[in-house]
Amino acid sequence: MSLDQTVLKATPRVKHGKGPARQLRMKGLIPAVVYGPFSPPMGLAVDPVAVKTAINTPHKFNTVITLEIEGGAKKTVLFKDWQTDPVERNVIHADFQEIQLDKPVRVDVPLVMVGRAAGAAEGGILQIARRVITVEALPKDIPHKIDVDVSSLKIAESLHISDVTAPAGVRFIYATNFTIAVVGIPEKEEVAAVVAAAPGAEGAAAAGAPGAPAAAGAVPATKVSDKPAEGAPEKKGGGKEKK
Repeated sequence: MSLDQTVLKATPRVKHGKGPARQLRMKGLIPAVVYGPFSPPMGLAVDPVAVKTAINTPHKFNTVITLEIEGGAKKTVLFKDWQTDPVERNVIHADFQEIQLDKPVRVDVPLVMVGRAAGAAEGGILQIARRVITVEALPKDIPHKIDVDVSSLKIAESLHISDVTAPAGVRFIYATNFTIAVVGIPEKEEVAAVVAAAPGAEGAAAAGAPGAPAAAGAVPATKVSDKPAEGAPEKKGGGKEKK
């Protein structure tokens, strides 16, 4: 595996604090620091445009950089962290981690899904649960991405990090066997059953036709009672009123 290695020039920075940092930025530079287990932290001044150029490789933030420090010193580093201006989003501070080419380092590498999931052809939806993995490798073996083949995934099936084979010289670092991708079950639309009324049924129900279905919202017909209304004189014998 090829090693993306670029050169970045830097100047030692003696003064620290907001004032000196502001003066550096007025000169088109930004404050930076390089730290690691091999030497004490060192303050530097670097060109932010040169920093972007240095990591403009397929490895991006995992590009191995040779810091050429004014005075003759050199350090092999990785671009570790940065701070940006909250308004203009320009880089205003950079951190570099000192490394050695013969010692493994831990970095985050993107997970890239390749292929079309079999379940997607059946209406399932491929859902990505994780897009990065921490790896441990020698600087020359750091991959710029990890391809994850999802073509075998069927509906309701998932892929875990343990299902992925690490490239040669690379070790995956994880505490739990996390899910990378899953093909979700497609959601079925609930269709309400519509019962069509027979032609003329509504009118028949309204007219009280025998056996006709009641129209939606119609008030049921009231049965006429033979019992006389309350307070009315009771009729006897042939319907003639007794005097």
